[in-house]
Amino acid sequence: MGALSHLRVLDLSRVLAGPWASQLLADLGAEVIKIERPGLGDDTRGWGPPWIDDPQWGDVAQSAYFAGVNRNKKSVAVDIATPDGQRLVAALAVQCDVLIENFKVGGLRAYGLDYDTLKRSHPGLVYCSITGFGQDGPYAGRPGYDFLVQGMGGLMSITGRSDGEPGAGPLKVGVALTDILTGLYATAGIQAALAHRDRSGVGQHVDVALLDVQVAALANQAMNFLASGREPSRLGNAHPNIVPYQDFATLDGHIIVTIGNDAQFRRFCGAIGRPDLADDPRYETNTARLAARESLIPQIQAAMARHASAHWLQTLEALAVPCGPINGLADVFADPQVLQRGMRVPMPGAQAGGAELVGNPLHLSATPVEYRSAPPALGAHTEPVLREMLGLAPQALAELRRTGAIAAGSRAVHTTRSDKGDPPWNHPPSKRKIRSGPPGGGC
Repeated sequence: MGALSHLRVLDLSRVLAGPWASQLLADLGAEVIKIERPGLGDDTRGWGPPWIDDPQWGDVAQSAYFAGVNRNKKSVAVDIATPDGQRLVAALAVQCDVLIENFKVGGLRAYGLDYDTLKRSHPGLVYCSITGFGQDGPYAGRPGYDFLVQGMGGLMSITGRSDGEPGAGPLKVGVALTDILTGLYATAGIQAALAHRDRSGVGQHVDVALLDVQVAALANQAMNFLASGREPSRLGNAHPNIVPYQDFATLDGHIIVTIGNDAQFRRFCGAIGRPDLADDPRYETNTARLAARESLIPQIQAAMARHASAHWLQTLEALAVPCGPINGLADVFADPQVLQRGMRVPMPGAQAGGAELVGNPLHLSATPVEYRSAPPALGAHTEPVLREMLGLAPQALAELRRTGAIAAGSRAVHTTRSDKGDPPWNHPPSKRKIRSGPPGGGC
């Protein structure tokens, strides 16, 4: 059993930040129910190529993007623009510990699915809202996107080649890093709110914004600015506080050298045939090297260019000087360390040699992460979830299909019969199937 197997999460988010948070919770054992638009689903289902074909999805391929962030989830296709759809989702929320959403500020209020409305019937609910700019402030109503926030939040101002170098100018990071970090912060906030609920029995609203996260993630660069008042400059692959800490061209490519202290610098200088650099007062300490970066780096570069990358990697590693290659993804996913650590895993339910997923980096000794199920086909769990959680009988489901509240062709992956035919919102509270939460949870 996963560490969070006692939790149930209702996921109304799409694209990346919210789904990243819910997938992490799912990997740790939580039951995650993903609410999607009938016929359309999460936007990222269409973000291909590349596409992944697998027999378990029938004749509909999944985009690789969607597959990378939606494993271990159940897909329930409900149209929240319909009154019945709104009541279905509200009834599901009553039986969940956590709700995650990334609608625009106030966007769910019109559907009766905002925090203030839901907490009346479920005071123990932990409700996490992920937006571009937060629930208040002058930008609160704006849509937010990772690329936009990388620029607004300062990350691009410190990413890219230095002014005057070929290719100079601000650059975004090669993945939607702000979204990823926001998903991780959201997960931490959710866990903190659940810990508080365990003691108090009361849930709360967790407000997470991409811009806030991006500013926080500037880390030492932000503190350097606050301490000095000076704008940091773009340094390419160099470090603002440590020298040498960057890539160097070799005879046949590039390697990275990351010198963390003066003893490592002395060993490094001996390895490249320049022990005199470690004895030079201009370079003896990291503080001195920072001031003399422009004179030191060309001398190191000249020495590094004399031999191939493999020579330097072998030589420096033997002297415990931190270094490494710049790998392409083919190299990454063939690396023995990456493979040993389980970062390339088979798709759950896939045939041997079939589709693969990127592994979860968490390693828990007693409650390891789980790869229970593949990313779901759109609406694959709609009817099973509504039967099991809300007690809907076939005739009630048929009526919901007729009104368009749920997808007409929702593909069931398993069946559970129920004798209850009335919609759950017609049940008095004592007859609803209320999920038991952790101590004090009252969910």
